Amino acid sequence: MLGKIIKYGLVLVAGILIYNLFFGDASEKKQAKEVIGKAGDALGATWNLLKSEKQKFDAGKYDQALDKLSGAYQAIRNGAQYLDQNVLRRLDELERRKAGLQQQLDSIEADDQALQNAPPPPKKKGLRASAADDAAAKAAEQQRRKEALQRELEQLIRDSDALLKQAQDQ
Repeated sequence: MLGKIIKYGLVLVAGILIYNLFFGDASEKKQAKEVIGKAGDALGATWNLLKSEKQKFDAGKYDQALDKLSGAYQAIRNGAQYLDQNVLRRLDELERRKAGLQQQLDSIEADDQALQNAPPPPKKKGLRASAADDAAAKAAEQQRRKEALQRELEQLIRDSDALLKQAQDQ
């Protein structure tokens, strides 16, 4: 529902801008060109944000945490002869969650690479609102996916810490 309202609002704003750009008086044309220029600047800033996030991913922002979890899981497995079946089942479940997060991370990195290889949005030349809107929507979706991955990773680390503590207490 909210998405539809936002889409209709964007279409309405784009329609007003196009109308003012072609059929408005001099001040309306000037104002429409300013708005389009500012939208291009915002898209450029979004593009730069995507590039910086891509660099963080390339630097292994999440890979290091997943690697540490793998080491902890292996240590628990090595001491498995002293653990009960409940701990081993929880360990299997945590390893499945870790594998799922790794797949999500790989997917996000592939999408980041695709976005980075895509040509940057046009700057202040003509009206390509739909292309600009698509780029902004993709950037926002990527950011949302990264934040969700971060939350899931933090929860997995908390659950892993609890399991490690339980394994040490036994």
